[in-house]
Amino acid sequence: MQNPANFVDAHVHLWTDNFSKYPLARTFTPEDMKPTVFLPEDILRLARPSGVNRIVLVQMSYYGFDNSYMVEVIRQSPQTFKGIAVIDWRQRNPDVTMRELAKEGIRGFRIYLDGAPSPRWLEGNGFDAMFRCAARERLAICPLIDPDALHSIDQKCQNFPDTPVIIDHIARIGMRGKITDLDIRQLCMLARHPHVRIKVSAFYALGRKTPPHDDLAHLIRSVYEAFGPNRLMWGSDCPFQTADETYEDSISLIRDVLPFLSLEDRDGILRRTAESFFFQDS
Repeated sequence: MQNPANFVDAHVHLWTDNFSKYPLARTFTPEDMKPTVFLPEDILRLARPSGVNRIVLVQMSYYGFDNSYMVEVIRQSPQTFKGIAVIDWRQRNPDVTMRELAKEGIRGFRIYLDGAPSPRWLEGNGFDAMFRCAARERLAICPLIDPDALHSIDQKCQNFPDTPVIIDHIARIGMRGKITDLDIRQLCMLARHPHVRIKVSAFYALGRKTPPHDDLAHLIRSVYEAFGPNRLMWGSDCPFQTADETYEDSISLIRDVLPFLSLEDRDGILRRTAESFFFQDS
């Protein structure tokens, strides 16, 4: 494949044990952090031998809505790192916070179910403001969801058709072990919204949860045929992905294993899709 050192890992979490500068959110303690730290040099040490030299960071839950550590990492190496932040959608003007963070290399905003009934979890002025701002500023809304929330995302995409949406971890289909055709169909229906993209990521948590992860081939082929390679992006979900397997066990599924992917397809999923959205200004 051309330019193998140009791949992008679209889903990585980092954290530090510098608690005086970057305090943990109230609900977390240092004992919750496993591993104790995961720093920029740690992910690059893992990623570079596999041809990955750019990373999309996702705000770690240990810090709650305080994105300071991720922003500092991006400031230090803006050609290497971009970010997906988490903000409080209940605040009066979440769009103001989004625009401020966008100046710091943040290109997306993670949203997730927060105790509300799934059919109604995206209701409210805060989410509407976020979707409107994301459309205007070309920022992504990045849902961390299970398949039962796909209908809510579909409704929101109908209401805000110009908003970029990037769904984490193939909507966690198969996280409980069973990959159903119904879940796959519901996810693939979102392909009719042209600004929806999918992260094919966190293979260690889906299906049989065991390398070489070829049991995910039908799921990945289905989203590939629905969305095309230019709307799919690969992510490792490090460091969690490497707790029980290697970095290569994740990237090799896309790069080497799945026979229905051409060389151009593999380059799209491993580089072009994430590069064009997250690193277009780098």
